[in-house]
Amino acid sequence: MNFVEELTWRGMIHDIMPGTEEQLQKEMTSAYVGIDPTADSLHIGHLVSVMMLKHLQLSGHKPIALVGGATGMIGDPSGKSAERNLLDEPTLRYNEECLKKQLARFLDFESDAPNAAELVNNYDWMKDFTFLEFIRDIGKHITVNYMMAKDSVKKRLGEESKMGLSFTEFTYQLVQGTDFLHLYREKNCKLQMGGSDQWGNITTGTELIRRKEGGEAFALTCPLITKADGGKFGKTESGNVWLDSKLTTPYKFYQFWLNVSDADAEKYIKIFTLLNREEIAELVRDQEAAPHLRALQKRWAREVTCMVHGADEYDKAVEASEILFGRATAESLAKLDKETFLSVFEGVPTFEIELAKLEAGVPIVELLTSETEAFPSKGELRRTIKGNGLSLNKEKLSDQEYQVTSADLISGAYLLIQKGKKNYYIIEAV
Repeated sequence: MNFVEELTWRGMIHDIMPGTEEQLQKEMTSAYVGIDPTADSLHIGHLVSVMMLKHLQLSGHKPIALVGGATGMIGDPSGKSAERNLLDEPTLRYNEECLKKQLARFLDFESDAPNAAELVNNYDWMKDFTFLEFIRDIGKHITVNYMMAKDSVKKRLGEESKMGLSFTEFTYQLVQGTDFLHLYREKNCKLQMGGSDQWGNITTGTELIRRKEGGEAFALTCPLITKADGGKFGKTESGNVWLDSKLTTPYKFYQFWLNVSDADAEKYIKIFTLLNREEIAELVRDQEAAPHLRALQKRWAREVTCMVHGADEYDKAVEASEILFGRATAESLAKLDKETFLSVFEGVPTFEIELAKLEAGVPIVELLTSETEAFPSKGELRRTIKGNGLSLNKEKLSDQEYQVTSADLISGAYLLIQKGKKNYYIIEAV
């Protein structure tokens, strides 16, 4: 497929340097995206760039993922109001390994195909650069006037910034330009891609290649992703939505995509999935015919969750989602792991009881009134049980003398109490 055409209909191109499409049509082309290694996991803010590399490889071109080990030690001024924390080499190396495992879900690193993906770390070629070499071989080719004209620099030096701009961050575009120059020389890499806030840094690289090598290199950026209401995409009240299941459970990950607005879903299903035009057009028609069924969100959530976590985790997330809507069984509840259980019932009132008491057995009436405060009185609890309004772990409880034991615990730690249809309580054995 034509890479530029594919990205264009998906709404994934913000700026493109003249000649880029012609270069891609002429020959298999290597292109790279830089990835910030300051965490040991990608978050969904990285996914647009990753999907660009995915489409590039599907189009027959060679993707290079550059982990910014050196640039991670500096900090990029683009889109930021302050310098970020700098990391040591062991931490950066660990993060690099973690990121490659996640990228391997999207890119083919292992085959012997000529366009197999590569992972590189700019620390490997920047660590031996001396300051004198850098200012002699790189610095003299790019003027201060040229660097000052970049939007990322102007914003940090303008009235809106109280922090100013350190020399370290000012030189960032030269370091990133050096990366492009190195990959041009060593990997025949002729295209750099990234978010639209990276345009200034990327074009510094193309200029450096032109001045140092007399060569031609290209730039392509995608729009920065924002929600229909103008808010930052991928941010929740609890922070980033991560691809690592230890940081964001597959259930929470699935729920994030499931709960986006209709306007965002129609726009971004093109960006975050590999579904073709016809499939997306059909989903849009289904959504318009029956908005309450949320066809776009459900399919989008399925595609992205399966890509990142696999089909099994997607199935578990869907099953967990049914629990709050009353369609789950005690059997499906029992299958939840501890992390997913806590994700599903985040914010539900929680009480504690000593595990030893449950091992001996506690009458349900005592458990919910004396041992915890789930019910204000024994009389109200007995009336609720008599009216068939109490469930323990999703099973109706009709026996007012029922003895709750440790055998009832979910994941060996929790009891789920449900009063009526919507009122939940958790009792944790400690």
